[in-house]
Amino acid sequence: MRRILVTGVSRPPGSALARRLAGEPEVARVIGVDVTPPRDDLPGVEFVRADIRSPVAAGLLDSEQVETIVHLGGLSGPAGRGAGREVAVIGTMQLLAAARRAMTLRAFVLASSTAVYGAGPNDAALATEDTPLPAGASGRARDAAEIEKYVEGLAQRRPDLRVCLLRLAPLAGPTVRTPLARYLRRTVVPTMLGYDPRLQLLHEDDAVDALLRATLAEAVGTYNVAAEGALYLSQATRRLGRPQLPVPAAMLPWFLGRVDPPLWLLRYGRVVDAARIKKELGFAPTYTTAEALQALRERR
Repeated sequence: MRRILVTGVSRPPGSALARRLAGEPEVARVIGVDVTPPRDDLPGVEFVRADIRSPVAAGLLDSEQVETIVHLGGLSGPAGRGAGREVAVIGTMQLLAAARRAMTLRAFVLASSTAVYGAGPNDAALATEDTPLPAGASGRARDAAEIEKYVEGLAQRRPDLRVCLLRLAPLAGPTVRTPLARYLRRTVVPTMLGYDPRLQLLHEDDAVDALLRATLAEAVGTYNVAAEGALYLSQATRRLGRPQLPVPAAMLPWFLGRVDPPLWLLRYGRVVDAARIKKELGFAPTYTTAEALQALRERR
């Protein structure tokens, strides 16, 4: 019987994942940690209101004899800026320090992001798990890569641990509030003049299924998780019925504000190969990128 700690439990996909884990017969306890209470009921989940940077979160590993950590806390917050970056990066470092000392711990699953690949004119058109990560990345790409580096350090110091990294494509769905989702839901979508990037999404339900599979199937290694297919930004806005406003690159940050997608994504886009997780874990998303995009219309 497994005892699982889920960070970032108050936001998607953490809430849905915790509920699913609590319903699994092989799971004895699910402890959810976040800085804010969940909006919805989480039956079977023991919620602890705590910052992953605090000793309270670290102390749970020993006091509750946690066997598995599923870390989603690095996905939340405006990564790359101020407090959001501190929660994502510094909080992960402190959680990993506690994990290294926790003798009951047997597995660590990280919800990372395909943002680690960045996007540039010379980057691979289809990134695989073996594609070298770009040097000199900034913002969310830098934070995601830095968090992965720390988790890989844990795997080296604790070879007895099962460590799995899932690089999730940008999430879409009725409860998603990511920068890209907010951007695509705008009444008028500002775009970079002269560019039409390719976008690849992942439905929030598929993200939960992938995390559940990786946790219970005792997966090891790094896996891309993304829906089949891709759409140009112009196609995405037309499907959502949102008019575009093309503006020069130098002016785009003024139109975007502080919480929208990074400029490199709106210039070049990013598409990844998700064949490995299908081959090794038997997982394939239910929704295509086009179907995940349409789920943004079902906002709750």
